[in-house]
Amino acid sequence: MEEIKEIKTKAAPAAIGPYSQGVKYGDLIFVSGQIPLNPESGVVVGDDITTQTRQVLENLSEVLKAAGTDTGGVIKTTVYLTDLTTFTEMNEVYGEFFEPPYPARATVEVGALPKGVMVEIDAVAKAG
Repeated sequence: MEEIKEIKTKAAPAAIGPYSQGVKYGDLIFVSGQIPLNPESGVVVGDDITTQTRQVLENLSEVLKAAGTDTGGVIKTTVYLTDLTTFTEMNEVYGEFFEPPYPARATVEVGALPKGVMVEIDAVAKAG
């Protein structure tokens, strides 16, 4: 049976509960939902969807980097927004981090996210 390996980096926010920043299982990497926290201070970055999305994707990229891959290895993402009317702005920033073939993606509106943030994104990637 394949071993589950924890992915951990100080370049992304530490887990704020009983979960890992990411895990590797076989050839797959599962990145926990990232929110727009500054990795050093733990403070929410930005009060607009553009700034928050950029920080989320930078955090996600750092976890992928710690796992030995990058956004080019991402197979699937899920984007959680507290206001679906911010989709266009989120999508513009999202497009800066991914290239064709783009990952499969689901985007959903949720009632609330941790620390009152506007966006959270998780990912599944193939190992580098």
